[in-house]
Amino acid sequence: MQLKKALLLLAAATCAFSSDAQFHYRSSARAADTVPAPVPSPDEADAVDFVLFDEEDTADADSTAEETPADTLVSLTPLPSYFFLPAVYSHYDFPDSVDLAVPDFSGEAAMRWLEDANSVAARMKRIRHRFFFGHPELTPYLASELPDAPKKYSAVVNPSDFSVDIVETVTGPADVPTVKAKEVEKRHWIRGFNVSLQFSQAYVSPNWYQGGKNNLNMLGQIYYNVKLNQEYHPNLLFETTAQYKLGMNNAPDDEVHNYNVNEDIFQVNSTFGLKAARRWYYSVSGQFKTQLLNSYKPNTDELKSGFLSPGDLTLGVGMTYNYNNPKKTFTFDANISPISYNLRICTSDRLNHESYDIRQDRTTANKFGSNVELKVYWKMSYNIYLRSRLYAFSDYNTVQTDWENTIVFEINKFLTTQLFCHARYDSSTPRVEDSKWHKLQFKEILSIGFAYKFNSL
Repeated sequence: MQLKKALLLLAAATCAFSSDAQFHYRSSARAADTVPAPVPSPDEADAVDFVLFDEEDTADADSTAEETPADTLVSLTPLPSYFFLPAVYSHYDFPDSVDLAVPDFSGEAAMRWLEDANSVAARMKRIRHRFFFGHPELTPYLASELPDAPKKYSAVVNPSDFSVDIVETVTGPADVPTVKAKEVEKRHWIRGFNVSLQFSQAYVSPNWYQGGKNNLNMLGQIYYNVKLNQEYHPNLLFETTAQYKLGMNNAPDDEVHNYNVNEDIFQVNSTFGLKAARRWYYSVSGQFKTQLLNSYKPNTDELKSGFLSPGDLTLGVGMTYNYNNPKKTFTFDANISPISYNLRICTSDRLNHESYDIRQDRTTANKFGSNVELKVYWKMSYNIYLRSRLYAFSDYNTVQTDWENTIVFEINKFLTTQLFCHARYDSSTPRVEDSKWHKLQFKEILSIGFAYKFNSL
């Protein structure tokens, strides 16, 4: 009985919006042919009326249509047939605030299909809202209480063993992805490569009031780094870095040489570790460095340094601490090797071996001691980063320390500005007379130029 009453109420609510209903809009001022009729203000409300009628009022509708301009007659699209199925309440909808003075249709033919769909959806929403919340006791079904769809089964015959299996038949679409994602390749090694060529230049005219010399400086650098991906190998630590720096400048005051080598270093650092605690590893580390080209003192052919003159090899056993912040913008590595071996090399007979703490009649010197290496990588912003390295070795009689700092400002993908500072202290180096620099040595280079880099991640 209640279901029958509910259907009667729903039919009564939709009678005004039936498939043959028409909606008339009449205004005292006729709109232009190409411009939609303006929306009347509340003061003009009595100049506007709305007429709803059914098939029974056909005669009245015809007379009204004769009085109303053709372009103001709007026919509503009938409600879809599925709307007249039993009502099922699923969720709450806020009622629309309908302004009867605003027409649903603009009169533009190109927009009619979209306005028809919007009008049907608005009518359906208003009718359902009035029915569900005006007469909740007559709502026949709730979505949360509907029973599950019945399952279908079929018999599958297996000829090999003459068995029959009853399996469920899936009636709907299978819940499986339609596009197969490409398998992500595991990267066990993370590689980084950076090459740069920096220049600085100055020109001074011969009559410049302060005097001065023309100069041209060049600094080239190749940097390569490879390390084991700890995402796949959390208990192992392996990293190797190889770099070569070459800095040259013209020598206008040198009558023997046209250029001067002010930076020449080839260096390889390697660390291998086995995890001991959270961020600590039992480790073996090694370092080798030398230069590749010969450099001379000004206005002479006296050699200052050359290939393997000097050369330095250090091996150590100890512990390594490794830290990376979650954003991968800050990295800190500390390697402490209480047991360390150092080999100094000087192969050229044109150099004083004793200046490198090597006997003059020998080419190598062996030392045992301890070394510490601290490395920091800090990405300050998206285009500025700092790379710093502090290394110290002691055989408990002498101390050798190097502190290298490089700040890179990336202007764009190929242009960079680089500031390089290198401080060095070696207690075995002879004191330099007539200079305020004795044991401590310092070098600083500011340059701008081209750069290219890539990273496997």
